[in-house]
Amino acid sequence: MAKFKSRNDKRLQRHQRVRRKVFGTPEKPRLCVYRSLSNISAQIIDDTKGITLVSASTLEKDIKEKISYGGNREASKLVGEAIAKKALEKGIETVCFDRGGFLYHGRVKELADSARAAGLKF
Repeated sequence: MAKFKSRNDKRLQRHQRVRRKVFGTPEKPRLCVYRSLSNISAQIIDDTKGITLVSASTLEKDIKEKISYGGNREASKLVGEAIAKKALEKGIETVCFDRGGFLYHGRVKELADSARAAGLKF
């Protein structure tokens, strides 16, 4: 009998499938998105060294002050703008987008669109 797979198990399978193809280099690091029920976070990662170059989240003090709830599209928009601003300050202009197995819809799409509008190139 087949084992029931939860929604998160299916997301992790999608994430592993995407990660086989998406790899961050020093010239073009990976923009990784994680979405929970009440927050969203993004990291720009250099996979060759295994280090996080830049990160932004709804849990950060400056973003948390501007929003009342971190699990909506407005919060995602602020995180996208913040990650793009921090990346451009560090000299990172081009990234490859890793949606983390989440559907490219709603909060994930809003984060990507606001990062593009703020100057990041995917």
